[in-house]
Amino acid sequence: MTASPDPRLTVRRIRSDEWAAVRALRLESTSDPDAGIAFLETPEQVAERPDEFWRDRADKAATSETAAQFVAVVDDVWVGSLSVLIRATGHKDALGRYVDDRRADVVGVYVNPGHRGTGAVDALLAAAAAWAASLGLDRISLDVHRDNPRAEGAYRRAGFARTGETYASVIGPQIVMERPLP
Repeated sequence: MTASPDPRLTVRRIRSDEWAAVRALRLESTSDPDAGIAFLETPEQVAERPDEFWRDRADKAATSETAAQFVAVVDDVWVGSLSVLIRATGHKDALGRYVDDRRADVVGVYVNPGHRGTGAVDALLAAAAAWAASLGLDRISLDVHRDNPRAEGAYRRAGFARTGETYASVIGPQIVMERPLP
């Protein structure tokens, strides 16, 4: 069960000029002790990427209709983040899976350990769902590592359910979850 939401918590989409903060939070998230079952890249890979990569990533996540990054903010400090990627029918996702119907995928979910249990992940997932629904999508999905019951529990609380689809990725066995959108 989640504690009472932190009244200082806000969630918003990133701005294009916040690329350095995007990089810093990604470095923090991939350095988390649970990162090995949550992220497809290492802190070393994150650190090696040039500034231009982060500028482009932030600009796309701030302005496009195919990707959005949302941050949870407490007292002007970024304490969590996630991204939503719109996958087009007929294309493959980052793991090489064929997309048979246009969909919204939540990726890169992270909340700083000191802010877990404050409602941050719930607020981030709600923002992701609202954005995907505004684009006309009727469901939103995500993948969670089989050995990450804490994350799966948070996703269930936010309305996600297992689809029955599982697969093996480079970081281990994954469970596909989704939720309908209003």
